[in-house]
Amino acid sequence: MSLLRLKVFSVAVFLAISTTALGVVKAQSAQPMSEITLGNGTATSGGANGVSMVGDGVVAIDDGGTISAPSTTGPEAVAFDGTYIWVAMQYSDSVTRVRAKDGVVSGTFAVGKRPVALLYAGSAIWVANLLSNNVTKLDPATGAVLGTYAAGDGPGGFTFDGTNIWVANRTSNNITKLSKTGTNLGTFAAGKRPMGLAYAGGSIWVANNYGKMVTRLSTAGAVVGTYAVGRGAFGVAAQGENVWITNYFDKTVTKLRASDGFNLGTFTVGDGAAGILFDGVNIWVVCNGDSTLMKVSPSGIVLATFATGKGPFSVAYDGANVWVPNYASNSVSKTAAN
Repeated sequence: MSLLRLKVFSVAVFLAISTTALGVVKAQSAQPMSEITLGNGTATSGGANGVSMVGDGVVAIDDGGTISAPSTTGPEAVAFDGTYIWVAMQYSDSVTRVRAKDGVVSGTFAVGKRPVALLYAGSAIWVANLLSNNVTKLDPATGAVLGTYAAGDGPGGFTFDGTNIWVANRTSNNITKLSKTGTNLGTFAAGKRPMGLAYAGGSIWVANNYGKMVTRLSTAGAVVGTYAVGRGAFGVAAQGENVWITNYFDKTVTKLRASDGFNLGTFTVGDGAAGILFDGVNIWVVCNGDSTLMKVSPSGIVLATFATGKGPFSVAYDGANVWVPNYASNSVSKTAAN
């Protein structure tokens, strides 16, 4: 058994590990999803950095405590490029590509240290490398590195406003704005531990994991407003003229009006509400503590619950299916959206 001390992005990661057994029990009554094994995350081509596998180890949390990490490459983030599902394998410093039409694993590519967020924008895959303090830009067709660009301390969230890429820097409490060519267009203050980002109503919405609030930025980077949400704000999704935020510790999602941040309601979901997206019809919420995926109507009604693998954090939509990477299972789960 190897031992390695790793910096962590949020207390939420540890809850994923500690609640795995409980999540399996809770998920037993949920609808099944198909599951695809991702392997050990070893890069075979593309990329720029060597891959270092992490086995069983000790992970240091922010307050100095420790907890045993699972034998996993830590599939955490997911994105769809029109052909492939991309999965960030944070403990092997790589991303794995899965062909959406048939689930065939089609390559693993080295990136920076601890990739924890992904975005498809500007015909490229963007990877946030938490411990490298940078983002990697990949060619989706080949996995080749097109560029590596500095961000703030602990980059771990993305959104795209149609022109530029925005990066949430979890440790430095700010947001970096990049052009599609990687030019740094500025760094702007956010709240404490910015995690999820979304572009809605002409603004950038930032879920601040500490402080029970979201920050709204103009596309020039100015703070337009701050709005109260639940504990452990994690993910953000744009739904037309509304914005949805997951509250990890409250087992809820909050719906805000994008034009002014007015609270339109808070709705109960599962334990450890984390990743969230809008598929054009319904809201999908990943519940990390329960190891489930919930389908929620725009009015906040839970329509269905699906069993994922262990400890999911994020979610993507390919136009027909919803995909969830399973942090503690080295796998990705899939279900039809309708």
